[in-house]
Amino acid sequence: MKKILVLGSSNTDMTVKTPVMPVPGETVLGGDFTMSPGGKGANQAVAARRLGGDVSFICKLGRDVFGENALKHYRAEGLGTDGVLRSDLPSGVALITVDNAAENCIVVASGANLDITPADIAASSDALRACDILLMQLEIPVPAVLQAARIAHEAGATVVLNPAPYAALPEEIFSYIDLFIPNETELSAFSGLPVGDVPSAVRAAEVLFAKGVGKMIVTMGSKGSLLLDGGAPRTVSAFRVDAVDTTGAGDTYCGALCVALAEGRTLDEAARFASAASALSVTRMGAQTAMPTRQEAESFLGK
Repeated sequence: MKKILVLGSSNTDMTVKTPVMPVPGETVLGGDFTMSPGGKGANQAVAARRLGGDVSFICKLGRDVFGENALKHYRAEGLGTDGVLRSDLPSGVALITVDNAAENCIVVASGANLDITPADIAASSDALRACDILLMQLEIPVPAVLQAARIAHEAGATVVLNPAPYAALPEEIFSYIDLFIPNETELSAFSGLPVGDVPSAVRAAEVLFAKGVGKMIVTMGSKGSLLLDGGAPRTVSAFRVDAVDTTGAGDTYCGALCVALAEGRTLDEAARFASAASALSVTRMGAQTAMPTRQEAESFLGK
């Protein structure tokens, strides 16, 4: 199997269930409280590992109890952690509320995640050159993402970018991206065009293809995902499940997709596998705590 390297953020998620989201100035009495590992980078790395991938993780942790607990957790999950960096800043945390409709609201204190520098990336260049697939997001500084994309691309790796949360990107980076995985809102922001359906998404994607992006999957929530790879545009339907918490669903999708691609599956096959894993993740509370195992995903698909 090809080697997957995830570069990204690590947070501790603190989640409260609430009947309704509070409006500004309002206090709402919530329900259950949970504390669990999170961060988009860590979520994607754990998702890929649980689904059978050969996964290493590069992140930056504070020298605090949250950082120590996170590192122990990643090792217990079986992730390669030789590339984990340390910072004098606090480890990242995320405050999450989830309402009765399974919608969430998240505030992140990035801490050490924002301390990943180009010098850190240069020090990690051997790992970047050794991977087959590099998966990144945008919860760490863009200069670090750009440098990592350049190094991995020049070494022949497949560079996968999930551009979330949205951040302005330098034009140079698009020519290094082999697979771009935005949602509709992010695609609209990057292209400057409105996106609300498949035809508008196709038009918006053309803007990014002209900048050098190789292939694209546009995630569209309950509408499924749109695959754009030079052939005819096509959609992969979302699986219908009873959702209780959508936190981490997109991260599960990205991790699962990279595992399937690392196994040599086609983009269509990989997207179906990713959709199944993502659907399973929303049937349980939390981000990493809800991510399925390989056996669960294959059982769900009826294999």
